[in-house]
Amino acid sequence: MNSMSGEKVSKKRYSMLDYIRGITLLSMILYHAMWDVVYILGKRVAWYQSDIGYLWQQSICWAFILLSGFCWSLGGQKWKRGIMVSMAGALITCVTVIVMPENQVVFGVLTLLGTCMLLLIPLDKHLRRIDPKLGFLVSAILFTLTRNINMGYLGFEGWKVMKLPAGLYRNLVTAFLGMPGDTFVSTDYFSLFPWFFLFTAGYFIYGLMEQKDWLQWLAWKEIPGFAWIGKHSLEIYLLHQPILYAGLMVYAC
Repeated sequence: MNSMSGEKVSKKRYSMLDYIRGITLLSMILYHAMWDVVYILGKRVAWYQSDIGYLWQQSICWAFILLSGFCWSLGGQKWKRGIMVSMAGALITCVTVIVMPENQVVFGVLTLLGTCMLLLIPLDKHLRRIDPKLGFLVSAILFTLTRNINMGYLGFEGWKVMKLPAGLYRNLVTAFLGMPGDTFVSTDYFSLFPWFFLFTAGYFIYGLMEQKDWLQWLAWKEIPGFAWIGKHSLEIYLLHQPILYAGLMVYAC
């Protein structure tokens, strides 16, 4: 994501990234529109509330986080980009807590992405020393092992390896790390762990493609609509829900 990942426009654009970003953004907008229909209008949509809806949601967040990690190395002004995305996440939190506390967003995906971007700045010089294939493998293993950390376990989805001590799940600090307390509530929750490991997996995929000189595979002919989405992804993300809400209000009236 250009705005969300810090991709530098002055560098060569890899149009395939814009294509993936655009498809994922459109999928996200449709998913959130369905969420509004189900949880705000109160309509029952069985397939959306089943495993199908969950897999749809996961496909979106996995794609965004992997793509952001991949694009991190392409960008300049990394501090500025990381801070900007983090502030956008903080803005969403403030607005939702004040305007719609029943659907508040605390530690949402923008907060995660901004944090990951900033953390990678001091880590980059160390991670560059790791072979990308090994780095990707370790990141994938760590993501798999910590995927269920929010629910109190190590493991992945239905595979529970070990129950974690309940005392770790205390407050907002532990919730930020991945261990929410009983009173923590958020409708869009992406803690640092396990998702940082998915971000670094994307980072190492970029390193592998750079090492193998495969990046030219991403230099497709520019698709104007998707290129525009790629350049304005953060703005689209911030505006899509207010527009959807406005549409719902008009429909409800």
